[in-house]
Amino acid sequence: MARKSSVLQRAAIAVFSVIAIYAILNASVSRSLPSSSDLPRQLIREEQEREAPPIQPRVKVYMYDLPTRFTHGVIEQHAIVRGGGGGMMKKPTNDVTALKYPGHQHMHEWYLFSDLNRPESDRSGSPITRVLDPADADLFYVPVFSSLSLIVNAGRPVEPGSGYSDEKMQEGLIDWLERQVWWRRNGGRDHVIPAGDPNALYRILDRVKNAVLLVSDFGRLRPDQGSFVKDVVIPYSHRVNLFTGEIGVESRNTLLFFMGNRYRKDGGKVRDLLFQVLEKEGDVTIKHGTQSRENRRAATKGMHTSKFCLNPAGDTPSACRLFDSIVSLCVPVIVSDSIELPFEDVIDYRKFSIFVEANVALKPGFLVKMLRKIGRKKILEYQREMKLVRRYFDYGNPNGAVKEIWRQVSQKLPLIKLMSNRDKRLVLRNSTEPDCSCLCTNQTGLITSI
Repeated sequence: MARKSSVLQRAAIAVFSVIAIYAILNASVSRSLPSSSDLPRQLIREEQEREAPPIQPRVKVYMYDLPTRFTHGVIEQHAIVRGGGGGMMKKPTNDVTALKYPGHQHMHEWYLFSDLNRPESDRSGSPITRVLDPADADLFYVPVFSSLSLIVNAGRPVEPGSGYSDEKMQEGLIDWLERQVWWRRNGGRDHVIPAGDPNALYRILDRVKNAVLLVSDFGRLRPDQGSFVKDVVIPYSHRVNLFTGEIGVESRNTLLFFMGNRYRKDGGKVRDLLFQVLEKEGDVTIKHGTQSRENRRAATKGMHTSKFCLNPAGDTPSACRLFDSIVSLCVPVIVSDSIELPFEDVIDYRKFSIFVEANVALKPGFLVKMLRKIGRKKILEYQREMKLVRRYFDYGNPNGAVKEIWRQVSQKLPLIKLMSNRDKRLVLRNSTEPDCSCLCTNQTGLITSI
């Protein structure tokens, strides 16, 4: 009986020990796990942490302090040629920085220059930050007013040996750049140069083609001079006033509107043919007109009161009229088979534009018949989409074109580093073929879209 009691006692002790160990382990594990009430909250937090994109460091940009003849000096020359806009300026001024940059369709160079001259506290949300030491820079911005330089003497005869010369400005710029150690370091690959006008910097393109060029299209560039991979397509500055009303068709009584130069070169010859096809249509307004203050007012009124706006090619595939249409909430009808568009990684133009192949658009009656079939509901849908994206084409909007251009530029940095490092080692190249960085895309397919 004593033996049986001893066995039971040892068994009780063993059971008690197991229970005690289990209790200790359970308490330890419980402290490391969330309670049932906290579990959903923790799961949500973990999910958010997995989905949240990593914070990207801002790309560091150094802006060259160019000699004034490449920046404010160009504004001065433009004012002198035109008499200072009131006949007051006939000779150079003592303070060129006080001069106002004149309005035209390639004002990106002024807005980018002004943006980098603002305090960093005023540039919240920008994907880039300006650095004052070139040794700290990822990229180098060359703030030349190349597009304004091109039009200083536009339409005005200049006697040989006198007046302003855009060609001399270009040659002076490349001579200055090629003396800079930072340019020579990578052959200009990590430099950003504005060249929005299709003819900007035409004389020195082969000497700056390694740089990231800010262009309106590639109409005047060879494949080894410009490409989507290396460069950034930017919007023209809109020249009509922003439409501030609500979406709707009630006050838009004109079916299709166009006002611009009827006679252009190259792909722009389609304009004259479109005039011939459309000018007798009753609900279509199509007028010949060049850039002037009066014509801009007329274009603003026409676009703001039309359902659709015609956007044919100019001398090159793109034209400022597309961006005038968008800010006017006038549905763009694009007749330009080779057009390239800005910011297509974030904007689907088919949501608010109609693309029509040139040969199709020139068929008598086709264009107006197609547009008349588009109902009110679809037009309102186009307008809603335009209202969502038009900030991207507004250089005066703090979250508009300037910020988006810098975002596009910053995305070029990995390729720039790759190409710069690649060029520093021995690479066998076929000298008979151009060394270009371009994308090959399918050139066939349906162009007309509704």
